[in-house]
Amino acid sequence: MLLTRTHALALLGALLVPVLARAERTTTREALERFEETIASRTEEANFNTKELLPAIVVSVQPAFEETKTWYPTAALSALLHAFGTGGIRSCEACMAPRTFVDTGRLQSDVGPIGLDEIVRLDEGARGAAAPAKAAIWLDETTEGVSLRIVDLRNGKILLAENFDPRLAERARSKRVFTLTKELDRRARGDSITQLFVDAVLYPGQHVALEFDEQWGDTNANLSGLVLTLYDPVAGIGGSYYRVFPDAFNVMVGAQLVLSVPSAIIQSVANSGSGITGDNLITAVAVVRVPFGHSNYGAVASVSTNGRVGIGISLMNISLLPVLP
Repeated sequence: MLLTRTHALALLGALLVPVLARAERTTTREALERFEETIASRTEEANFNTKELLPAIVVSVQPAFEETKTWYPTAALSALLHAFGTGGIRSCEACMAPRTFVDTGRLQSDVGPIGLDEIVRLDEGARGAAAPAKAAIWLDETTEGVSLRIVDLRNGKILLAENFDPRLAERARSKRVFTLTKELDRRARGDSITQLFVDAVLYPGQHVALEFDEQWGDTNANLSGLVLTLYDPVAGIGGSYYRVFPDAFNVMVGAQLVLSVPSAIIQSVANSGSGITGDNLITAVAVVRVPFGHSNYGAVASVSTNGRVGIGISLMNISLLPVLP
């Protein structure tokens, strides 16, 4: 029997719903794992002390999907226990339910989001002889993962507010946007950026240089600074200028103008006609650098007025392991 279009769409929807539900649970589960790992790493780095938050009361572990309403609260509480330990986490099941408070001559009923004063009141009525809660925690499910919020109950200070997804893509996007904002602000102030380069041109000619450049201009396309050389000339000091071409893989094209220190000393102290000359007094070196992706190393080629031509490696803003990005 042939299915009508309506029946076919209904059947397809029935088949897809369980798959989508499983996918959402997988996304949430992995986001909870990233949450646990992030808290653990911050604790190890000593920039986040979980003990200062405890005891803490869990205000909300709200699921985002009908399919996860029975699974998510348990999974979220389990993640919180793994992240903060089992000794200081309290659950507040009344925090998200309709609440009724009876006082002298007054009956108050509240629904919807709960305030900090109500959280403190509920904690006082349920904790017994235990210490009062220091922080309130919201760990709710979202379409992309989970959303965490931790607030200090003593003064209302927001201690942590962050979203977690399986690949921490949102955090990466936030970091990129923050970096871009800082960079645009730096450009608006007209501040420069100091760059460090170590060029090792080894074949067939040799040219080793240590260079300190300031990156400047409206588009950061200009670099100029101080250069020190060990070969070509043997020991030299001078200046450099480069232009960066972002549309051509960030290739840097420029030149160095270097004074040979030994030649300058020889010419200043040697008698006229002694025949001692050393390197040329002034050497001009054309340089091209090609970065390798977004790493801190690349290829470099140089041509000098001394007739030396070579290629090699350039280390950019070097670290102890310059081959690592």
